[in-house]
Amino acid sequence: MKKSFLLISILGTFFLFSCNSGTEQQQTTETATTSTEAPVGQSGVVDETSQPNIVQVAVGSKDHTTLVQAVKAADLVDALSNAGPFTVFAPTNAAFEKLPPGTVEGLLKPEKKSDLANILGYHTYVGVLKAEYMNDGQEFDMVFGGKVKITKADGKTFVNGSEILASIPTANGVIHVINDVLLPK
Repeated sequence: MKKSFLLISILGTFFLFSCNSGTEQQQTTETATTSTEAPVGQSGVVDETSQPNIVQVAVGSKDHTTLVQAVKAADLVDALSNAGPFTVFAPTNAAFEKLPPGTVEGLLKPEKKSDLANILGYHTYVGVLKAEYMNDGQEFDMVFGGKVKITKADGKTFVNGSEILASIPTANGVIHVINDVLLPK
């Protein structure tokens, strides 16, 4: 896929500049064929007219900087920028602060990348789960780590006991803001 994207980019560059003079075309061709930049993934697509995706919304939230840092450390930015649809139960910075001291820092180390990806996968469901359609007692299989359980009480919705504080629709799914980190059992 990356090779196809690079090939299409190079061919597009040639096509766009085919009307230029020979010198400009030669310079463009040399630049395109000698470029050593790696092609970007889905997260590198710039589109200022569409609704933002899950990652873009999280990046724009001052309450989710730790989650964004974790998604980047686990190399999940492109995965969560794809079409989806996904449901992400997104712990706030305060949720990460509830963990024992050193936990977050330890998980952000390169040698813990797979553990971090598993924990983040336990916060991710493939499909859209709208809070208003969740029922008490329902369980959902997450990307990694097993199932989460939904409970309802006093008009509020909880996932594994953590209240869904807000729901944010995105271009590729929905984010449910929670104030706890969900840990696989």
